[in-house]
Amino acid sequence: MNIMMPYLNNKNDDPSHIPMTRPSITKKEISYVNDAMKNGWGSNRNNYIEEFEKRFTHEIDIKYGVPTSSCTGALHLGLSALGVGLGDEVIVPESTWIASVSPIVHLGAKPIFVDILKDSWCIDPSLVEAAITPKTKAIVCVHLYGNLCELNQLIKISKKYNIPLIEDSAEAYGSYYFGKHAGTFGTFGVFSFHGSKTISTGEGGILVTNNEEIYKKVKILNDHGLDRQNDKQYFPSKLGYKFKMTNIQAAMGLAQVERSQEILDKKIEIMKFYKNYFSDYNSISFNHENIGNKNSYWLPTALFKNKKNFCISGLIRDFQSQNIDARSFFWPLSSLSFFQSNTNNKVSRDIPKRAINLSSFHDITESQLLKICSILEHKVQEIEA
Repeated sequence: MNIMMPYLNNKNDDPSHIPMTRPSITKKEISYVNDAMKNGWGSNRNNYIEEFEKRFTHEIDIKYGVPTSSCTGALHLGLSALGVGLGDEVIVPESTWIASVSPIVHLGAKPIFVDILKDSWCIDPSLVEAAITPKTKAIVCVHLYGNLCELNQLIKISKKYNIPLIEDSAEAYGSYYFGKHAGTFGTFGVFSFHGSKTISTGEGGILVTNNEEIYKKVKILNDHGLDRQNDKQYFPSKLGYKFKMTNIQAAMGLAQVERSQEILDKKIEIMKFYKNYFSDYNSISFNHENIGNKNSYWLPTALFKNKKNFCISGLIRDFQSQNIDARSFFWPLSSLSFFQSNTNNKVSRDIPKRAINLSSFHDITESQLLKICSILEHKVQEIEA
């Protein structure tokens, strides 16, 4: 009997390659996934999904969760449940990945790009309030790279104008704002379990909320519009979507949540290594953490204090020449050709020119971290010379 070799055989076996991120996979994940593949069918088809939902919502202390095929899908469902549509405006940060914005556009609404704060790189609350119009349907804040938004200020604005606050916590699993988990403050929050994220289902997401009405609407929307409380089978109550997470994905996710503290501790350890290494240099800083907050440091980001002798693309090429992955800070979304340009958002346009994301994954070694730091240090010394 001929057995085909895996497509990805030996792709990750190059010992010299240092990836940006990768999930931490142990025997537990493999065991749960194998069980889901063998037994997770028929009446067992949702067992891991239900257990993952229960465990994840318990971990972050929130009532309801709807696992999805992606964080983008979760955001799309939530916005749809809020009734976001044609002619509406949704306020979003200028600096984020396009996944925070594409559901807004696909629902027929208009994203209103607001600048970010210089320290946290998250949306500026004072500019959020200034951007509110009678058409504003929602405010989306993004906890960038694990950094936390100014939630107290945003909640006050949300309540003052009776506008739902949505937390895009795709990158903030494990981040806490004065003892409470990111993603649990707004009308709803969304998380990502993409293969690059702190915990992963390969690809996936979840919408979480304490609002029972939103939860029920999203559950129906996520199942082709089927209301499972209706006795009439295969009879949708509305036109819905299909953003459901699979049982196999949820099996991996359950194992990841059960190991989450171990994975989060390593993320913090890696960030401390970078900060300690460059503690004697004045021209470089890293992810911000306000007093009272706990940053999970999904992606360590080095920020140079000025652009002198600095070219982000050149630095990325320096890393690539040593077989090390590195990536740029998110470019301002209004600079994309399909959005209206907004040159007033000066912080969002400045930071990508002098910031770079660095490797962080569970089994990164000290020698790999030192190799990354030595390349970065060479650039720092050039700037400070």
